[in-house]
Amino acid sequence: MQKVRNVFEAILKYGHDEDFFPEETNTFQPTDAPAGSEEKIEILRRRVEMGLPLWHSRDRVDYTGLTGAVRPRE
Repeated sequence: MQKVRNVFEAILKYGHDEDFFPEETNTFQPTDAPAGSEEKIEILRRRVEMGLPLWHSRDRVDYTGLTGAVRPRE
């Protein structure tokens, strides 16, 4: 079986992603980007394209230390 580099190649070749096995390499680094942010979504997209797992065990898991704009209710 020829190894595929990312989930998209697995779908094109086999019609599904069941033969895709992501590999951790030295480019697989954790991110401090908060969940749902554009930065985190971009990182997840790049991970899939590079054939890496989506989730790193040291990715940010909460919103501790972050601040955001708060709009008062009318």
